Amino acid sequence: MYHIENSSQEKVIDNYLENAFIPAAHRAGVEHVGVFKPLSSEPDAGKKIYVFLPFTNSKDFFRFQRKLNTDAKHQADGKEYIQAAFDNPSFSRIETSLMQAFETRTRMALPKLSAPKSERIYELRSYESATERLYNQKVKMFNEGEIDIFDELNFNGVFYGEPIAGANMPNLVYMTAFENLEDRDAHWATFSDYPAWLDLKANNEYDNTVAKNDKRLLRPTAYSDF
Repeated sequence: MYHIENSSQEKVIDNYLENAFIPAAHRAGVEHVGVFKPLSSEPDAGKKIYVFLPFTNSKDFFRFQRKLNTDAKHQADGKEYIQAAFDNPSFSRIETSLMQAFETRTRMALPKLSAPKSERIYELRSYESATERLYNQKVKMFNEGEIDIFDELNFNGVFYGEPIAGANMPNLVYMTAFENLEDRDAHWATFSDYPAWLDLKANNEYDNTVAKNDKRLLRPTAYSDF
């Protein structure tokens, strides 16, 4: 995730991602790269650019940066970003989270949406827990019912991840996708009264498993693979 301070940095990063990074990622074996920006209504609008990179295993993740560094075309096409001056950086900071897929959803799923990218909504949620025990219980809740409910209601789950390195741990992170904002709101309205969900959350085994629910409504860039 890129933290940016102004539209100039945003422009440089957009150009780099579209014309250098994503093509290089494809050459390195990453078939789909997601790039998302917060809706104007979000508190981090204009301040962050989210990049999602799915890898088959951890080895591919650790090899990825080395592949970029030795990709001559990437270095040439991304020169403006890569060779930015110390007093005119391309970003403020970069924040990385490395996640392991849930045991019941081991692969990323590309959502099948028909709406134009300019209308699509990707919702990124992070559920933080007060303790590691409660975190493990929340992961269990997802694996033993909550994800199945999302599937039944066609939430278009993109990924369900357990961060093994990153901020705000212990937490789980997942992303769902919708045709538009109205579609997103309708799905959550159905979920809140869905009998299977009411039964699941009534199980006191899962009491107090979420201390903080942080959600972001995002939209894919025109050049995103999602």
